[in-house]
Amino acid sequence: MNIHEYQAKLFLNNIIEFQAKNSLEKAVLPIPPFAVIKEIKEIEGAINELGLNETSAILKVQVHAGGRGKAGGVKIAKNPQEIYEKAEKLLGLKIVNNQTGKEGVIANEVLIAPLLDFKKEYYFGIIADRKRAKVMIIASPEGGMDVEEIAEKFPDRIGTFPVENNGSIRSYHLLQLAKFMGWQGRTAEQGKAIATLLTKAFFASDASLLEINPLVETEEGELYLLDAKLSLDENALFRHPQLAKFYDARQLPETEARANAYDLAYVDLDGTIGCMVNGAGLAMATMDIIQLAGGSPANFLDVGGSATEEKITEGFKIILSDKNVKAIFVNIFGGIMNCQTLASGIITALEQVNQKIPLIVRMEGTNVKEGKALLAASKLDIIIADGLADGAEKAVKAAKQLN
Repeated sequence: MNIHEYQAKLFLNNIIEFQAKNSLEKAVLPIPPFAVIKEIKEIEGAINELGLNETSAILKVQVHAGGRGKAGGVKIAKNPQEIYEKAEKLLGLKIVNNQTGKEGVIANEVLIAPLLDFKKEYYFGIIADRKRAKVMIIASPEGGMDVEEIAEKFPDRIGTFPVENNGSIRSYHLLQLAKFMGWQGRTAEQGKAIATLLTKAFFASDASLLEINPLVETEEGELYLLDAKLSLDENALFRHPQLAKFYDARQLPETEARANAYDLAYVDLDGTIGCMVNGAGLAMATMDIIQLAGGSPANFLDVGGSATEEKITEGFKIILSDKNVKAIFVNIFGGIMNCQTLASGIITALEQVNQKIPLIVRMEGTNVKEGKALLAASKLDIIIADGLADGAEKAVKAAKQLN
């Protein structure tokens, strides 16, 4: 995942599969029965509830990541004994892939469901397409794999269909969707109804992404949602307190969870230059210019326009907890909070943390002269940059000297 893809991630709040299914069940969508366990002692109740004594089951770890099957997080069990054995292995399993990052995430819950026989898998997704300034349905008759993989292998098998601003779908677009997916008769009618209900659920929850993969068809022509992914716009969570409760810090890397606790926007990256910036746009530009100068950012960290000394201190602690960081670049534009106040915060923070690596500071904006004077008078080991490009070059040079 590149840096710009992380920008979108910062403004999304993902919820786990079973939470998404619980939400979609309320919209009267066809979801096979399931149970979720957190402890081994809960398995017997799940088996009895789902009638799995003589039926095969599927077990899936519940984490904020796709690709669970490839990472060993999805298992088939043929009898109750195998359900016990495989659930015990899945509970507490760490899933590591390109979506979780290098730290991975731990499975604290396992979903158990009867194994459903089906003849066909489909992909169905709804996204907020910013380029088109519209909500769009993305669908494919080739399900069971990531949409990126479908687009690469079967580009002609990806269809897009617009959604109206009021959340409705024009009838002829529904007809085009059914034809594109190859649905006929009763299956086509059910597919159009599912698309309509999913779109309503997307708008009702202020979602940024709703993905059903796979949507499956049985031998009898019935459609079922076997998996669900729902990403919410966190700016709208105040309207959905029941969804906001799904936040689980355990599903985040430790550094990101710590940052969230202090209202810091932080994402771990793989570089060597730690970044502390106020403003998401400036943070993105900072990471871009670091790469242009030949370096690699170790993180995205936006302390916000009204950063406090406490926030700045915690930001430094989080950056310094990454052993790969060889230099820190602080890039601040003093607007809401002036440079003098920010400089005071940096000095206070450095007095509390054990800073042994080069620190480069670039400041512009209100009271910039007073801010730079404070830093110079502090006698701390700080390199003052004259501009953004100069700061990036000095950070890259300092980081390379420590490699």
